[in-house]
Amino acid sequence: MRDGLSATAAHGGRGTASPAVQHHPLRDLWWRIMDLRVGIVPLPVHLVLIAAIVTTILTTGKLSAELSPIIALLAVCSFTCMEIGQRIPVFRSIGGPVILVTFLPSWLVFSNLLPPSVVTPIVAFWKQSNFLYLFIPGIIVGSILSMDRKVLIGGFVRIFVPLAVGSVLAGIVGTAVGTMLGMGLFHTVFFVVIPVMSGGLGEGVIPLTIGYSEVMHQSAGDLLAQALPAVMLGNVCAIVFSGVLNAVGKRYPALTGNGQLMRTGTHDIGDHRADAHEAHDALPAKAVDATDIAAAGMIAVCLYFVGMLAQNTIGLPGPVMMLVLAVAAKIGFIFSPKLEAGAGVVYKFFATAVTYPLLFAIGVVITPWQKVVASFNVPTLVTIVATVITLMATAFIVARRMNMHPIDAAIVVGTHSGMGGTGDVAILTAANRMRLMPFAQIATRIGGAITITLSLIVLAKIV
Repeated sequence: MRDGLSATAAHGGRGTASPAVQHHPLRDLWWRIMDLRVGIVPLPVHLVLIAAIVTTILTTGKLSAELSPIIALLAVCSFTCMEIGQRIPVFRSIGGPVILVTFLPSWLVFSNLLPPSVVTPIVAFWKQSNFLYLFIPGIIVGSILSMDRKVLIGGFVRIFVPLAVGSVLAGIVGTAVGTMLGMGLFHTVFFVVIPVMSGGLGEGVIPLTIGYSEVMHQSAGDLLAQALPAVMLGNVCAIVFSGVLNAVGKRYPALTGNGQLMRTGTHDIGDHRADAHEAHDALPAKAVDATDIAAAGMIAVCLYFVGMLAQNTIGLPGPVMMLVLAVAAKIGFIFSPKLEAGAGVVYKFFATAVTYPLLFAIGVVITPWQKVVASFNVPTLVTIVATVITLMATAFIVARRMNMHPIDAAIVVGTHSGMGGTGDVAILTAANRMRLMPFAQIATRIGGAITITLSLIVLAKIV
């Protein structure tokens, strides 16, 4: 069966009891039913949660925004959408589950088909918790600390080449296409192509349009409304193309490292192969216990906290500073092998259990359906598709000459056209390559910052 809804071998390989436990037909049948999953949730638990949520809403008229009810609500809604997306032929191969989990709730909110008793607590929880900023540190720090050092260093240095070349060519192609389709050179460059590669919303198009406002002496809100559809549609394109690349990688395994960027070495989670420099990295999995995992989680929180302090004091974006600190700690052997292995477990937990609930919340709270629809005019659509395709195809070609896995490099560079941290999550989930998050953060944060800086310099010269 499929990963999401499967009878997993939790008890002796076929859902049966262990040899030490006497077989009982009814009990064994129940265990097999309990091992059926909707996403990560056992099917009977999923059904009980649905009944509890519906009963609570019918009897009280609302659902609490506290942590436990919200976890139940987001898990039920997101993993149900994921399962539907996994069962639609073709669609599932191009990131269908991610697209459905992200954009179906957006449409349901717009159409008033998702009742306020569901929407209101999700919005309140999102605004009060800023949960995304716990998810991102868990993913980034966990994946970095559990990487192979050689691959980490080589990947960070080399990813800038396909990123830079891809961005330049994507800008040229996108501008040419948009201009030929009659959108005008200025609008195409500054309100379609550049927003696509600006690094998302909070760290990308919002500061970009504020800069536009100061230079052009126009309302920042009006400028944001013009640029926002391009960002959102660029994110959708990157999700779809990443899903396609994932399918291509399954058909042509030589083109992909399945989450490994470089052709040499490995950075699989929990893989610490000993060599002359890192013999102490080899650690039995059984040596990692709950305290190591909890300690690794606190390391992620600590690095994020220091990163935000740097943002408030020296202006460097917090996620970028956190990324730099995590890389420095990994290269400098700051944390013990047990803590690094614990960080790998933290990464696995967030990637497996939290991604889809987070995407559903993103769809409800910060993905306005009307903005998505507004971006679907032919010239804008064709221009954005041409921009994203050029960006990812160039990275694919350049990576082959740099001893990188082309599909993985193209997916990482594709996050440059996403919606910041939320876009990175969606794109990498569609490609089943969440372990590439550290490199995606380079493409998104640093690539976006460079794009914004250069575009504002050019705009100031021509206005």
